[in-house]
Amino acid sequence: MLLSRFAESLYWAGRYLERAEATARLVRVHTELFLDLPRAAGVGWSPLLAVTGCSEEFLGRHTGPDEDDVVAFLAIDPKNRGSVLTSIAQARMSLQVSRVLLPTASFQVVNRLHDWATATSSESIDRRTRLDWMDAVIAQCQLLAGALAGTMCEDEAYGFLQIGRHLERADMTIRVLDVQAGILVAQPGEEEGLPYGDVTWMSVLRSLSAHQMFRRSAGSGVSGPAALRFLLQQPQFPRSVEFCLAATARTLGQLPRAGLPLANCARVRARLRDPGLAELDTPGDLHELAEDLESGIGTLHESLAQTYFRLEAAPPAMVELA
Repeated sequence: MLLSRFAESLYWAGRYLERAEATARLVRVHTELFLDLPRAAGVGWSPLLAVTGCSEEFLGRHTGPDEDDVVAFLAIDPKNRGSVLTSIAQARMSLQVSRVLLPTASFQVVNRLHDWATATSSESIDRRTRLDWMDAVIAQCQLLAGALAGTMCEDEAYGFLQIGRHLERADMTIRVLDVQAGILVAQPGEEEGLPYGDVTWMSVLRSLSAHQMFRRSAGSGVSGPAALRFLLQQPQFPRSVEFCLAATARTLGQLPRAGLPLANCARVRARLRDPGLAELDTPGDLHELAEDLESGIGTLHESLAQTYFRLEAAPPAMVELA
């Protein structure tokens, strides 16, 4: 069995790499939306803070969600544990702990990513260079993921890396949907009248790298219910919540002592398949679903930690989802 400290470091490396890529994509897409829509549309920067769950921390240090302050906070702030630069540094540190299990080439990739991001961090703020900087972060994170996928044995070490990536990805998809609930699930009869609703929908899909695959699946046009189902339930799309949970369950099935994490994963998937999900028709309904799913993923994370990372503690009880 893999040493618990290696398992934990690989799990967190997967989460931090996914977080860096996802945050860079969010900032990039929101910048494009901010530039594309007129000032009358009221596009601000506070939604980015809400998605990443750091509104309170940000407002404790800044007077308001100014563009440069928000971008700097999410991209390069060393005190923000969820910033792109901090996530890359944490991923590098986690991979360093388990370096003996990794192909040499992959560790060279993460070193180059860290050194480049640190040296060019100032380019993440200015609008003239921001999009290129975010694109480069996304590309290098994907390069590292590809290097690991193409050169690591699909053993327990790779399994924990993938579990971390999939849980972080599912959590980000849920957060994006929750924050956009007021637009994604309009009150009955309002959706057609929402100003710039179609542009905002496409922006949400792009922030999750889902726009092109959604169009292939659904055809022309973007509707709230269809996009919601796609991002939550599409079993073939790698960034849907269902795909991420199914991949996590498959990986857990190959690990020893996985009974409790598997049971908790199954409970989240059962909530996701609830027939009532098709009847979501208010922002409150979507927010309640998002809270249930996030709570379930949190319980799954804790059961993983208790089972594999903190072996001296007793496993937690399973939590019923509403």
